[in-house]
Formats: sequence, structure tokens, C-alpha cells
Amino acid sequence: MLRRILPSSTSAASATSARLNVARRLCLSPTSAQVRSMSSTKAQTDFNQILRTEIDAIKSAGTYKSERIITSPQNSAITVAGKDGSISSQINFCANNYLGLADHPEVIARSKKYLETHGSGLSSVRFICGTQDIHKDLENQLTKFYGTEDTILYASCFDANAGIFETILSDKDAVISDTLNHASIIDGIRLCKAKRFRYKNCDMTDLEARLQEADKAGARLKLIATDGVFSMDGKIAPLDKICDIAEKYNALIFVDDCHSTGFLGPNGRGTAEYFGVQDRVHIVNSTLGKALGGAAGGYTTGSKEMIDLLRNRSRPYLFSNSLPPAVVGSASAALDLIESAKSNGLFDKLWGNTALFRKLLTDAGFTVKGDNHPISPVMLGDARLASQFAEKMLQRGIYVVGFSYPVVPNGEARIRVQLSAAHTEEQIRRAADAFIEIGRELGVIGAKSKL
Repeated sequence: MLRRILPSSTSAASATSARLNVARRLCLSPTSAQVRSMSSTKAQTDFNQILRTEIDAIKSAGTYKSERIITSPQNSAITVAGKDGSISSQINFCANNYLGLADHPEVIARSKKYLETHGSGLSSVRFICGTQDIHKDLENQLTKFYGTEDTILYASCFDANAGIFETILSDKDAVISDTLNHASIIDGIRLCKAKRFRYKNCDMTDLEARLQEADKAGARLKLIATDGVFSMDGKIAPLDKICDIAEKYNALIFVDDCHSTGFLGPNGRGTAEYFGVQDRVHIVNSTLGKALGGAAGGYTTGSKEMIDLLRNRSRPYLFSNSLPPAVVGSASAALDLIESAKSNGLFDKLWGNTALFRKLLTDAGFTVKGDNHPISPVMLGDARLASQFAEKMLQRGIYVVGFSYPVVPNGEARIRVQLSAAHTEEQIRRAADAFIEIGRELGVIGAKSKL
């Protein structure tokens, strides 16, 4: 899998040697002569001390997050640099690479093509001199994919979420947000002046109560904001029921569909298609950085009037450089591949892998949260335990990461496993065996768990 992006004359041995050299270089600390002193003033010294205190508190709580260095393309099998400069082979169960397209030959080929024909980047925002034909082509491709009227590209879905609420809502309006919405939705809502209401996660009774409060407050527009799939829990929002309630109270619906675009629903159109309510959802924000090639970029799709206003008022769009051509190319190719994903078995492989992993772990006694979704959180509770568990998995060649506060609520630490169509059955069974072995060792499950 790794060799296909290397020149044909490059041997496996020389490729391994190159990765080892990279790993050793990455693990070296700069010499004191290379580091400019930043403690030359009292203000800087005081600042650093405050920061060290915060970092020490994070470490004491067991929630400190270290970055691992990958030395290969993203796939189900990767190579990872150790702190000592060594290289280990790992099976990756962390990526949002749901369909395994991140290193697909056609995705890479179109990315290279666009790099050659349209350059590295635009050095400009869209409305000045940053719009190429390929940007419009991709926006039109996404519009056709969803059956909407228009689409606008952003540098990320975080930017799309940061730019929409402030643009379309005023102090005359109200936004009603699920309590477990992604941080980018929360931050986007904070930027707008609309009245804010929160309803309990996927609780339709509470949603209706908050809509009634918004009505009493005299809201001109009422916008329900929800994740399509909640990224930490793997829970699918009940969009069909949300649509019923929204129509009862004349409310609009906004969905962040990052963890469903490309693979959820009969044709991979996302949560709205999954529930058969595509014509009842008004705004969809999503990403190009997960199932759609895994590179970067986000977008908003919906009515022509809304997209037109976003192009003129949305700050992350107006003040961020255009998507690089290589990223546009990879996303465009991924969308083409998704159009044939049903017929070529990618969807079946992904959902089969998901069902197998969840069954193996629940049969063994683990609690796996969420719906039948590739996001499969293995619940552990304690932050230190999650971190320790993940390290032991890494030693067995299984790349997973412990998630703890503030990414998830206190007391709900977990290892969030993410399945991909790229995983083989052997890889999934090997991961399950490692989970069971370590789970018994650490007392998470009983010694007589079913295999």
C-alpha cells in the first residue's frame, strides 16, 4: 500500500531507511544555539510560569495529550515514529478515513493533476483573485450531490460553522442547540447575537419545550442546530423527529454532517438521506477532511439566497485564502468514487466491519457507546485508565487514542475506535483480541469474557 506512492525504482529497504531517518530527525531536540531565548523580560517569565502551571494541572489530571508522529500515508496500516527514533507498524483505528480514500490512487492522481494545472495556491481570498474554475466545479459537484441550490467552500468545517450563525441570525432570532454539539457549532453560536437555547441530547420533548420558549421570546427566525452524528458518541441524531417538531413550530434545521457525509444513507448523502428527509433539512455544513478524501476543507450547502449572503458577509470565507488546488482535486475525485461506492462494495465493507467490531467487544463485556456507527467509543470512565490502555494497545501494534476531558465530559473517558472500509477482518479481530487481553489485565472486563 505504501509503495504505490513511491517511485518504482525505490526499494522497500531504502524506503524503510528513509522513514527511519525521518523519525530520528523528528525526535531530535534543537540545540540551545538554535533556540531563541523567550524569557528575557519579566512579563515573558511570568507568562511562562502561568502556562506551566496550567500544563502541570492538565498532566496531574491525566488529560495531557501528546502527538504521535506518523511516517506513512493514512490507511488502515501505518508506520509510527517512537520517541527513541524507532519505527513501528500499527493498525490504525483512529482515522476519520471512513471509506479508505485518503491514499486512493485516483484521489492522489487528481490532486497531482490540479497541482500541476492550477498551482500550489492562490495567495488570495475568493472575492479578490482566489476563485478558479475548479473551485466553482467542486461547489457545483457538491450542490448536485445534495440536490440543493448552491454551495460555498471553506478552509474547514470549523470555519463554516464559525461563519454561518453570525451571518444569517440577528438579535431578533433564536438558535436552539443540542447540548452535545461539536465545539465548532458552540463557538459559531457564541459569535452571533441570537437568543440561545439548549436542549438535552436528542431529547425531542426538551427540544419542543425550548422551541416554545423561543416563541414566547418573540423570535423572528428559529434555527435548530444539531450534529448529524455526534463525534464522540457515535449517536445518530433523530432527524426525522426533529423535522416533525421543526415544522410544527415553523423552525429551520441546521445539520453538521461531518461524520456521515459520504457513507451514511443509501447513497452516502448523510444523515438526512439516512432518514429520508433531505427535502426537509434547510442547511448542511460538512467537511472534505474525513470520508471525502481526508485532506482539508469544508462547506455549507443550501438555498441560493443563503449562499449568496455568506459569500458577502461570512468572515471566515471573506478573510481566509482559497482552498489549495491539490485539496480541491482530491475532494472532487473522492466525490466521484462515492457515486460508485454502493456498487463497488465500499458501503457494505464499512458497515460489515462496524458490526463485527461492535459485536466482538460487546460480547467480551465492554460497553460500546452510540448507535451502529463506525464511531465506536469503548467506554472506560477514568482518564488515566484510558491513556494507559491506549499505550498498551500501541505496544501491541494497535493505534488508538484515549479521549478524556475536555474533549468528553469528566468521568466519561474512552477509547474512540473508528472503523473503515479499508480494514480487513483479520485487522479487526486482532484489535478485538488486544482489547480483550488488556481489558482483562487492567480489570475492565472479567477474566471469563466471551470471545
